[in-house]
Amino acid sequence: MNDKLKRRDFIKTSGTLATGAIVGSSIVGSAYAAGSDIIKIALIGCGGRGTGAVFDAYASGQTVQLVAMADVFQENLDKTYKTIKAKFGNKIDVPESRRYVGLEAYKSAIADADVVILTTPPGFRPDHFQEAVKAGKHVFMEKPVAVDVPGIRKVLDAAKVAKE
Repeated sequence: MNDKLKRRDFIKTSGTLATGAIVGSSIVGSAYAAGSDIIKIALIGCGGRGTGAVFDAYASGQTVQLVAMADVFQENLDKTYKTIKAKFGNKIDVPESRRYVGLEAYKSAIADADVVILTTPPGFRPDHFQEAVKAGKHVFMEKPVAVDVPGIRKVLDAAKVAKE
């Protein structure tokens, strides 16, 4: 088998993974924490796409609660927090202690949730996805899932682990 990934295969694979992520959004309906009907969500990547994904999660009809947020930039996190808090009020539970900032912030946010929403720039998503899978979390990930062949391979490897 040819080990080199061609552009067409890369696009086809990313499309398949993105479709899986979209279909996987129904996971929000099945990812309950033991002893609770509340699905705890962590948002990683606090831009417009992340805000929209949280709005969609609340509109899903499930009992969800945003419990952690992470972004590289404090101002992005603060702006998104204010927007979500204004819309959902007490339906979110993200105290200052669960608002993480920095390049490694995603690791702390993943630990706090049942479902992780990944809306970071696509160059970071393979590492974030791998960490979420390693932690046994359900994931909703924006497309594209990666920007290069090593990233796609990392996502595919993590997806195999997730299926086990």
